[in-house]
Amino acid sequence: MQVRWWLLIALMWSPQGCHEPKAAAPGEVRPRDVEVVQVVARDLPVEFEAVGRTESSQRVEIRARVAGFLDQIVYDEGAFVESGDVLFRIDAAPFESKLRAARAELAQQQARLENAEALLARIKPLAEAQAVAEKELDDAQGRVREAAAAVEAASAHVFDAELNLGYATIHSPVRGMTGEARERDGAYISGTSGPLTYVARIDPMWVEFSVTETQILRAMRNEEERAIEYPKEGRFVVEVELADGSRHPHTGHISFTDATVSTSTGTLLVRAEIPNPDRELLPGQYVRVYLQGARRPGATLIPQRAVRESPKGPYVWVIDRDGHAERRPVTLGPWYADAWVIESGVGEGDRVVVNGTVGLQPGIPLSVARIVDPAAVNEGETR
Repeated sequence: MQVRWWLLIALMWSPQGCHEPKAAAPGEVRPRDVEVVQVVARDLPVEFEAVGRTESSQRVEIRARVAGFLDQIVYDEGAFVESGDVLFRIDAAPFESKLRAARAELAQQQARLENAEALLARIKPLAEAQAVAEKELDDAQGRVREAAAAVEAASAHVFDAELNLGYATIHSPVRGMTGEARERDGAYISGTSGPLTYVARIDPMWVEFSVTETQILRAMRNEEERAIEYPKEGRFVVEVELADGSRHPHTGHISFTDATVSTSTGTLLVRAEIPNPDRELLPGQYVRVYLQGARRPGATLIPQRAVRESPKGPYVWVIDRDGHAERRPVTLGPWYADAWVIESGVGEGDRVVVNGTVGLQPGIPLSVARIVDPAAVNEGETR
């Protein structure tokens, strides 16, 4: 009896008694484990990019309005000035002299007018009493009118002399940055001498960029097909990126769009107005312009690593309804962070293989090892 128990135990622990995993039948392929992302359609923000150049929103050339010798350069070249600040002074002595002469002439004509009015006042009663001839009354009235006209002319001379004296001091008409002085102290200048300097208004700043004819037609087609929804009346939010990659802290808006496509370049000029209170932007800089406010409704998005390239074009691997690998060509749209916008080829609900595509062949059974969360795709802007 004891021998039988030992025999039973030996049979239970022998290799023949162990259960090994069932081997695959000949010709049977085990499912391959892959990671997939399930496609979900969602609205995406669209950002358009262009290369632009900054321009002063008001650049004024400073010129002399009277002729004379430049007496003093008051401003610091390249400095920021306020509207009304003094920039140059022309020798004012000749203009002061002319003003005094004009005022003296005015006083003389006013005295003549007073004498003529006094004479008319004496003759009027005599003429009414018929004590003097009618002609004397007419002559007296004529002299009053002549003297009044002479006073007006003398007043105009005074006004002109005061203007010229005022023009001897040249003020800045705008608030902005100044340029270099083209003339130096002692130079003889006049209205035909050319600009003395310029003042450029830099707040707000203009940023001008061009849109190609192809981009215009594509935008019109996208709007007709509702592939992209643009902000009403072109109210894009405009951001500017500087040469070092930093973004300007203030956003602007489009203030002008040319009505005609250039025949030489085939582009349309667009101008944006950007607040610049800290004077970070200067005229003449090249910047990147980003237009925000459009969106792509119901976009299909998949990670870039899921897309493969072939001589026939891009494609992805998807799991069909039977759980097998299917190679499917796709039409790529723009980038969105680390993902592609897919214009055709896959749609909402499709399971796209993200990892495990090496060596895949159509019809191979697949097993989902992990589903990647579509929300894990980094947020960004469409380029």
